Amino acid sequence: MTVFRVMQIVVVTDDLLKEELLADGVLAGARVEWISEIEELNKYPNAEACIDLLFTPTGERIQLLQQKDIVIINSVEYTLTETHQDFVRINGWNTFLKSATIEASAGTANRAKAENVFDCFHKKISWLPDTPGFVTPRVVSMMINEAYMALQDGVSTMDEIDIAMKLGTNYPYGPFEWAEKIGREKITALLEKLSLQNPLYTPASSL
Repeated sequence: MTVFRVMQIVVVTDDLLKEELLADGVLAGARVEWISEIEELNKYPNAEACIDLLFTPTGERIQLLQQKDIVIINSVEYTLTETHQDFVRINGWNTFLKSATIEASAGTANRAKAENVFDCFHKKISWLPDTPGFVTPRVVSMMINEAYMALQDGVSTMDEIDIAMKLGTNYPYGPFEWAEKIGREKITALLEKLSLQNPLYTPASSL
């Protein structure tokens, strides 16, 4: 069992992702500060950890984050090679962060620290290779893409496809409903990146 060490964690987030991260509560003794703008990170010079759920891969943002001992970024599309090798990247897409298990990638030296941070939110980490999309976002993105292709071909309506997928697969959302919750621009960006290696990921024109 991981031994909890009291630490100060700064979380850069919006209200929706904050609610998802807090789905299982916070461990007693953990000090969590919530901010909405990365520039506010300077107000917490003694914080050991930062979780940036609104991460964008800009040089200025990466430089600011580097001040912390452990940096966890919500980065489904961009790998650590493209951001910073000392960071920890997670799948923090909308609807996934509420899960009790978080998909993540990190170097060996940072894994125990990241586990310690997520223990504070009663969440475990599933460590995966540092590849774009992890596992679940790839699967869900492809499912959504196929749904848009089926819609283009006139197979059925959005509502009917959503209902069929929820009833047939027991998914929490239908593909079109899920696309709106995640953000179609995020799904398209991931699919476009994956399609550079495999054309099967080419986004539907209507997506």
